[in-house]
Amino acid sequence: MILALVGNQNCGKTTLFNQLTGSNQHVGNFPGVTVDQKMGEVRSKKGCQVVDLPGIYSLRPYTNEEIVTRDFILNEKPDGIINIVDATNIERNLYLTLQLLEMHIPMVLALNMMDEVRGNGGSVDVEQMAVELGIPVVPISAVKDEGVEDLIDTVYRVAKKKEMPRVTDFCEKGDVHRCIHAVCHQVEDHAQNNGMSPRFAAVKIIENDTDIIKRLELSQNELDMMEHSIEEMETDHHMDRNAALADMRYTFIEKVCAKTVTKCQESREHKRSVKIDRVLTDKYLAIPMFLGIMLLIFWLTFGLIGQGLSDLLSIGIDRVTALADHALTVYGMNPVVHSLVIDGVFAGVGSVLSFLPIIVVLFFFLSILEDSGYMARVAFVMDKLLRKIGLSGRSFVPMLIGFGCTVPAVMSSRTLSSERDRKMTIMLTPYISCSAKIPIYAVFAAAFFEKYQALVMMGLYVGGIVVGILVALLFNHTLFKGNPVPFVMELPNYRFPSAKSVLLLMWDKAKDFIQRAFTVIFFATIIIWFLQTFDTRLNVVADSSDSLLALVGKWIAPVFAPLGFDDWRVSTSLICGFTAKEAVVSTMSVLTGTSMANLGAALGGMFTPLTAVSFLVFTLLYTPCVAAIAAIRREMDSRLQSVGVVVMQCVAAWIVAFIVYRAGGIFL
Repeated sequence: MILALVGNQNCGKTTLFNQLTGSNQHVGNFPGVTVDQKMGEVRSKKGCQVVDLPGIYSLRPYTNEEIVTRDFILNEKPDGIINIVDATNIERNLYLTLQLLEMHIPMVLALNMMDEVRGNGGSVDVEQMAVELGIPVVPISAVKDEGVEDLIDTVYRVAKKKEMPRVTDFCEKGDVHRCIHAVCHQVEDHAQNNGMSPRFAAVKIIENDTDIIKRLELSQNELDMMEHSIEEMETDHHMDRNAALADMRYTFIEKVCAKTVTKCQESREHKRSVKIDRVLTDKYLAIPMFLGIMLLIFWLTFGLIGQGLSDLLSIGIDRVTALADHALTVYGMNPVVHSLVIDGVFAGVGSVLSFLPIIVVLFFFLSILEDSGYMARVAFVMDKLLRKIGLSGRSFVPMLIGFGCTVPAVMSSRTLSSERDRKMTIMLTPYISCSAKIPIYAVFAAAFFEKYQALVMMGLYVGGIVVGILVALLFNHTLFKGNPVPFVMELPNYRFPSAKSVLLLMWDKAKDFIQRAFTVIFFATIIIWFLQTFDTRLNVVADSSDSLLALVGKWIAPVFAPLGFDDWRVSTSLICGFTAKEAVVSTMSVLTGTSMANLGAALGGMFTPLTAVSFLVFTLLYTPCVAAIAAIRREMDSRLQSVGVVVMQCVAAWIVAFIVYRAGGIFL
């Protein structure tokens, strides 16, 4: 049995999915967290699967989320639908409900956040609402796991018995009613042949949904007859077709709510949110406040808390390495194998693992900002600025996710309704510095700018954004001419961050980091060790400068000489960064033959403060890892464009690093 979980954005859908399945999907307090469908087994019903679909406001195919949701229901034909509704905003949420009812699929309405409704003096006559809508209605609180078991039993029964909605006609007698029913009769056989409800098909034809019209395989004569009925409705109703349908739905919703809903008083959460927003979204204070908050987070992450924990872990890794080194020596291990284990695996993987605390601490703070609802405000504030470069505030959400990892950031661009905005956002997202680059920044900041680590980190992140803005301005006047779509985003109330959600995000990032360390980084360090240890005749070299790796590195090094770093070990590290950005640090550790604790001193012989800045700028801007490139290729569905992103970023990184190095040489 397959159940589809459908609802508006930010209505508690993913929270309910977690309660239904016992899963631990990430839950955020801003719209657009779910960008793809997720599936899990219902916890108390073996063989019953529930699919968490992206949040949508209607079944009109304006956005990719709406297309994903609609196509899943039409193509996969789920046994039942759980329509989750925010009970604190029933009128708006029921608009989607009516469209789902027209699909004539077994369905249950889950009234979520009923605890908030009761707490603010409101109520819902659940039994009467079930009568008015013709489907079972179950009050729940997904966060508190209240009513979820009743919901499971109800939807399982409805789906098993194939109990169809009893109400699917929301129009009163008149021109709209006449038009819908006339089209229904004309399209009935075509709809049934496609396994589609005639009512749903008729409404989609009136809305001029080209995909549905194509599926129905209507003749031109049939389309002309239907268009005549639609034009007659528009003339008689004095509204265009879409406005007439919206008016029909909202008229029905108002009648249902008048009979069943006692509205809440303004909640304490909303009053508090309004007061906070007077400061955090103020015309003049909003951006300085955001920059101040981020600077504080960087200071705590790379200074007060994160760096100290990272140093402790580094000491622990060095001790484990020393013990392993001693054990292999006592055992009399072959020198080459000994070198592989200590100089390859321990040096490479260990150097990356020591930065785990910094990653965890950074995402602890970012998850608090997200869960509290602040990040939705930042997207709202950024809309005005982003419009000047040809994007809307909604593009800020993928870019924000890009601070964690470029792969999910690129995937989350699916939430953008405009193809122009989506492609432009995908091409700009790699300029946002991902968490994989943190080890590089941390090593160089500690080695060359110890007193100003937080400022260096802040400068790098802001620098990536500035370069992204410049590229966006270029795109806006060349490849992606046009205007961004209007920005509409619901601002959720501020909420106290959930400990579970914060810990879950931290665990996800830590798990992802560890997995990369023991997969991509592990294999990359072994390859680097092999190339550094042997020459072209596979003889063990006494000096790594005679190795296979040096041969390749020296061939590439002249490309980076104008940027101030022509050491073959540096160029080799950058090439290894294509696999994963953490590999830059692990490669340097392997090539210099030093532990993470001593890597900073080794870098002092390879870089000056100026060349270190040039190197940091290049690593900030040059192409993302292979996984990110694959995600870009998949989302843009173009090999040429994905190659273009790689070339464009490498060229931009080289040019900006060259300017920084030359300008620094003039002034310093």
